Amino acid sequence: MTYQETLDFLFTKTPVYQREGTSAYKPGLKNIQQLDDWYHNPHGKFPCIHVAGTNGKGSVSHLIASILQENGYKVGLYTSPHLKDFRERIRINGNSVPEEKVIAFTEHFKDHFFQNIEPSFFELTTELAFTWFAEEQVDVAVIEVGLGGRLDSTNIIQPDATVITNISFDHMALLGDTLEKIAYEKAGIIKKGVPVVIGRAETGVKQVFEETAKGLSAPIFWAQDSFRIQHSIKQKGCLLTVCEGDIKMYRPISCALAGIYQRENAATVLTLVEVLRKKGYTISEQSVYQGFERVVENTNLRGRWETLSENPRIICDTGHNVDGFSLHHPTAGNDTLRKTSCGHWNGQRQGYCQCFG
Repeated sequence: MTYQETLDFLFTKTPVYQREGTSAYKPGLKNIQQLDDWYHNPHGKFPCIHVAGTNGKGSVSHLIASILQENGYKVGLYTSPHLKDFRERIRINGNSVPEEKVIAFTEHFKDHFFQNIEPSFFELTTELAFTWFAEEQVDVAVIEVGLGGRLDSTNIIQPDATVITNISFDHMALLGDTLEKIAYEKAGIIKKGVPVVIGRAETGVKQVFEETAKGLSAPIFWAQDSFRIQHSIKQKGCLLTVCEGDIKMYRPISCALAGIYQRENAATVLTLVEVLRKKGYTISEQSVYQGFERVVENTNLRGRWETLSENPRIICDTGHNVDGFSLHHPTAGNDTLRKTSCGHWNGQRQGYCQCFG
């Protein structure tokens, strides 16, 4: 098989959520557990960090991976979806899984695996990531949840720490029609005795996390209560002034990611850093600064309020739900711009789409 033939098989012969919608979603862990057993349980051969949430989990995953890389760790990173190339989903120290590995894994699956399971695209992709990380003997892997948490294919891992960035309405047909129901699904990644960092939660959502963590004796850390972060825009990226209460904990952090929503993500990452230090991870203060500043260089993260061109000015951002589409432009003061469902901007500033009035 060529690489293109391999992609054609993965995208056309397996159920793909982005193409088929809810019919492609296979809730439950039976398939992935059988797949993982057949591949000799690679998911248990490396330490990992599990990241869930409605928005921000991609940025958080990349930022903590970058910080760990700066400390000399060999870091696996599994995220979804990809922007251009399938291989973006699976990386080690910023390098995408080789085409040859994708081809070999897919050919092996086609030729030898019992077909009655019929795994989904995401289940097969998850197992590819686990096998490659195990083969390459990563020091730690950052694993981003695909959809939900409790029944997500990634949830067979036993992480050193879990993260839930925030909760808003998404995939309601699968996760529930209230924030509390969605929170329950996301909280399914919390493991017995394993610390969990929550980025942002209010009222009923917060209660869901508190009750789940208490029932599993999992220490819970609230990022929104740990750090207060101020944001200012730079020519490239932003400057984050970090406080705990009224006490500055770090000197200003230069971050390669510009969006004002990175304030919340930064608080989550810094809280996670403290948790990982307590778990025995070596994370220097300098590596935190460098991890934020070099996140794009270290992990090849793209599409987070990224300037593609200055003349004309073109900015790329990503989102998949109302909360992700509604944010403050990082250079617009208190004015709010909202992305429409087509991804255009609906605002009053020159250069942004006003076709929706």
